[in-house]
Amino acid sequence: MVRTRRRLVLLLLLLGLTVLSPLALYTSRLSVALNSIQARVFPGEITNQGRGVKADKLNALPLQTVSSLKEPVDIVFSEELTESKSQELRLPKVGAHKSRVLSEVTVADDDTSSKDNEVIEQVITLEAQDGGLVKGAGVSDEQEKNIGSLQQSSSEESSQDTMPKQTPAKVVAENSQSARTDGKTKTTVLPDMRIRNIKDQLIKAKVYLGLGSIRASSQYLKDLRQRIREVQKVLGDASKDSDLPKNAHEKVKALEQMLIKGKQMQDDCSIIVKKLRAMLHSAEEQLHAHKKQTVFLTQLAAKTLPKGLHCLPLRLANEYFSLDPVRQQFPNQQNLINPKLYHYALFSDNILATAVVVNSTVLNAKHPSDHVIHIVTDKLNYAPMRMWFLSNPPGKATIEVQNIEEFTWLNDSYSPVLKHLGSQSMIDYYFGTNRANSDSNLKYRNPKYLSILNHLRFYLPEIYPKLDKMVFLDDDIVVKKDLAGLWSINMKGKVNGAVETCGESFHRYDRYLNFSNPIITKSFDPHACVWAFGMNVFDLAEWRRQNITEIYHSWQKLNEDRSLWKLGTLPPGLVTFWNKTFPLSRSWHVLGLGYNPHVNSRDIEHAAVIHYNGNMKPWLEIGLPKFRSYWSKYLDYDQSFLRECNINP
Repeated sequence: MVRTRRRLVLLLLLLGLTVLSPLALYTSRLSVALNSIQARVFPGEITNQGRGVKADKLNALPLQTVSSLKEPVDIVFSEELTESKSQELRLPKVGAHKSRVLSEVTVADDDTSSKDNEVIEQVITLEAQDGGLVKGAGVSDEQEKNIGSLQQSSSEESSQDTMPKQTPAKVVAENSQSARTDGKTKTTVLPDMRIRNIKDQLIKAKVYLGLGSIRASSQYLKDLRQRIREVQKVLGDASKDSDLPKNAHEKVKALEQMLIKGKQMQDDCSIIVKKLRAMLHSAEEQLHAHKKQTVFLTQLAAKTLPKGLHCLPLRLANEYFSLDPVRQQFPNQQNLINPKLYHYALFSDNILATAVVVNSTVLNAKHPSDHVIHIVTDKLNYAPMRMWFLSNPPGKATIEVQNIEEFTWLNDSYSPVLKHLGSQSMIDYYFGTNRANSDSNLKYRNPKYLSILNHLRFYLPEIYPKLDKMVFLDDDIVVKKDLAGLWSINMKGKVNGAVETCGESFHRYDRYLNFSNPIITKSFDPHACVWAFGMNVFDLAEWRRQNITEIYHSWQKLNEDRSLWKLGTLPPGLVTFWNKTFPLSRSWHVLGLGYNPHVNSRDIEHAAVIHYNGNMKPWLEIGLPKFRSYWSKYLDYDQSFLRECNINP
């Protein structure tokens, strides 16, 4: 009985082993299989370019466990896939799967400093839920940073494949934002890029119009011209992107499509290069022609007398000759020869400019009654000039107006300059029709060089024989401070007190004198500093003692054929007052307001005299607007003569 029971138990044990062992073995294998599937599916939205992956590297990162299984889409990663075959994997075209996005790249090695780390790239395309990146569970923050950097590098290498036109806008925005906020990468965004791109497309389209293969297709040529006109109309006068209309993008896109089609018709790049070079050469020629035209028109505008300035002397002359002779005289004429007063010399035929110089000088003087202003003008403007100051007296200051025709001693037998100005060669230079051999620089053809008024500054001792010191003023200056301090400057035996202008390299002697001439070469230093006319202090007593006028005459005789310098007053002044000029402080005289819009405003505010040297005079329409107020403030535009001649600020 006992033996029977033992046999029964043994039989049951054997039966249990036989039945249960296969079940346990099957369950264990099923668990391993499930874990393997979970590892392949990995986080929710991972897509990337397929690259080689080694099987032994898959355990470098901890496996992620998920609560439910997801079926792989399109491409399933296989552990048996070799490295060489895995490199042949490519993502499907984005046009076929618009909802699929790049999501994540994992790093195989924990050592981030190693440059030879291999990248674990698991390629699984899933339906995109929000277009963003999903951080997988079990991935550390440091690993996530490595993932991000590798993703950026990978996306840069394959930008053409991974950033097509159908890329979701959110992804593009995130990528551009990350590029801008990256501390190591500096991206400079040029302003108005759309305008620049449109202009580049127009240039390219015009190049295509000249290509033989393009012109052979009449229909394409017609369509291309139509697209060019549309884009030009859209572009208009827009100077920034915000000025473009809403349909600009559509028109430019149509032109780009035409250019793509034209590129397929023309494969020879050398022809396009030649065409571009021809266009560049043509553009340079046009630029050169426009520059010459600009110089000519500027010189013409500088020489042209505005209608108001032509009207003013006529009205004044008519009024002057209607006055009684007694009323035509100025008061305080006894002050004209008083050497103890402050005397100014001003030679001009411009009534309005002279009025500004006189008004600014007197209004800024601490003691106006101590200032005497001597004006010399030509015969034509003598009566109008006198009438202006009779009707607009300069306060307590003394005024004198003289006619140059009254200087009978100043004739061509005494002055070489007058002889030169009346010579046939000078007439041909200015008025001759054949100017092929004459100087091409238009600035030397200014009529002011023909006027003896421009050269009277070299005859100050002869004009004012009873005065010992004078300040010479040009008619294109404005006085901003009291100039009485100029008479107290010790000039140390020098004749001319002037502000030097050699702060810039071109204001040197070699820019004004012909140093190829041996007379100039042996007499002067080519690098000597140039000074400025416009506001000068002249010691007339020292002038007479050193016989400066005779020195001036001798140099003018040597320059009869204009071989030493061109026309003007500064070159003869440089040679006449060589080693006889005392440098004044720069604050006395600031120049450049007639040609340089970048004159320092602080220098202007601290200056005693500002000078509108250049063609852009403040009384002309071409004058620089930013500097005109310094000049116009010294004119009363409500004055009856100015209103009648329609002269406005």
